[in-house]
Amino acid sequence: MSKAKRERVLKDNEAKAVIRNIRTSPLKLNLVAATIRGKKVDKALAELQFSHRRISDNVKVGLESAIANAENNHGLDVDSLIVAEAYVGKSMVMKRWQPRARGRVSRILKPFSHLTIVLREVEETA
Repeated sequence: MSKAKRERVLKDNEAKAVIRNIRTSPLKLNLVAATIRGKKVDKALAELQFSHRRISDNVKVGLESAIANAENNHGLDVDSLIVAEAYVGKSMVMKRWQPRARGRVSRILKPFSHLTIVLREVEETA
């Protein structure tokens, strides 16, 4: 009496990981995601390891999760994976208030983001 299985959205040579509610703005997260797009997985991990941006640690965790999904769930070869897609979406925004001069107040927006990483297995040509 279970539901029918959903068809797989991705192709057979792809794996994906989604990290939700990362506490940074989508613009800042997209700058880090742009550095790993199209690169081989080991190069992308090295790039994130030595990045000076605070959010690169979260992106690295997401990339490692996508690698684990590719290896364990889909049986893909880790050495031939590339970052096919890395895109960022907006999430919620916390609104906070800060007191200002003369009894006024200013609004502070604390945005959150989603990150989706899609890995693809490619055949290496000599």
